[in-house]
Amino acid sequence: MIGLALAYLRDRPLTTALNLLLLAIAVAMLVLLVQVSAQASERFDRDAQGVDLVVGAKGSPLQLILSSIFHVDQPTGNIPLEARIALERDPSVARVVPLALGDNFRGYRIVGTDAGFAALYGLTTARGRSFDAPMEAVLGAEVARATGAEVGQKFIGSHGLVEEEGQEQGHDHAPFTTVGILAPTGGVADRLILTSVESVWQVHGIDEHHQTGERHEDGEEHDHHEHKMATGRESLESELTALLVTYRSAAGAMRVPTMINRQSALQAAVPATETARLLDLLGASLEGLRVFAWLLAATGGLAILVALVGMVRSREGDLALLRVMGASRAQVFGTVLLEGVLTALVGTGLGWITAHGLIMLARANFPALAELGLAAWTPLPAEAVLAAAVVGIGALAALIPALAVYRLDPARVLARAS
Repeated sequence: MIGLALAYLRDRPLTTALNLLLLAIAVAMLVLLVQVSAQASERFDRDAQGVDLVVGAKGSPLQLILSSIFHVDQPTGNIPLEARIALERDPSVARVVPLALGDNFRGYRIVGTDAGFAALYGLTTARGRSFDAPMEAVLGAEVARATGAEVGQKFIGSHGLVEEEGQEQGHDHAPFTTVGILAPTGGVADRLILTSVESVWQVHGIDEHHQTGERHEDGEEHDHHEHKMATGRESLESELTALLVTYRSAAGAMRVPTMINRQSALQAAVPATETARLLDLLGASLEGLRVFAWLLAATGGLAILVALVGMVRSREGDLALLRVMGASRAQVFGTVLLEGVLTALVGTGLGWITAHGLIMLARANFPALAELGLAAWTPLPAEAVLAAAVVGIGALAALIPALAVYRLDPARVLARAS
């Protein structure tokens, strides 16, 4: 039966190709929607886990979340050191993790922080150790893989959060030393370079103890405002980019954001709220595409139905001869049904490969998708359900002509043909 079904499909190459194209496009769209929505939601939840609040400069709360937790956007600015001190003294706050951003190495962000970052994300070193002195750095697993860096190697950061074509190294005077490489986590830490906040200040010539200037023995005052670290809007002068806050008790969620937002220079953003808003906006757009894709799949099923009905009518004589030569009703029925199923299976396979190939190309051409950690060839359980549904559409479309063949009277057909 399979050989005969394949022969019938090859006999109508243009019709078969059109049916395959319709189903492949529909499946590709559905797989892309499933992958994007599932992976984005899973990564947002995982990377924001343990962070109850993000404190940063005034601006867009969503931008603050994207830049401080997911590291895919520019920061909103800088905040004073006093903000960290005040939060650490708050009895409802369990942990405050500082972030200082501004530089990159080959497109990977250099993040100034402390040991609390590793505790927050459960990071462990696969090789070497954690940083414990200025100008020591620990590389995420993806950074080490992509750059080929090893423990003990030195590297120089470039100004800005993204690598630009023709960009020159901006901080030759202050190289970092790689002291450790993190074990893979599958999260945002894999794409980061971690160092101390003091290292970031030192790279930009900022004295952590003297924020406005100091007078040396020669009586000359050296102004540290000359040394700036760009983060898109402001300069960094013994300041921080953001703070990742974890509450000690639920009472903090009611009081701390309000306290922060009352200050003119600060804003508090709740990751759960902002990511839910982002996913809602994304979901509304994806839902329209999902409806269109299923309509396209239904159109593919209808095309299979029309093609098989036409095939049955044009080959009634051949099918009647098969019955006379000993083929049973079930065998003829199965041959026609198998045409629809095979078309749907091949179309589903082509669509799946196309979708994952497009994700791979998108990762290569859009750095933001790579930074989000969008995986190209990771199958999801929902894809199996989707494939079964599309194959079911093909089988259902073939059912009507298959039933017509099952009821076919070979004697009447041959008599009419003679």
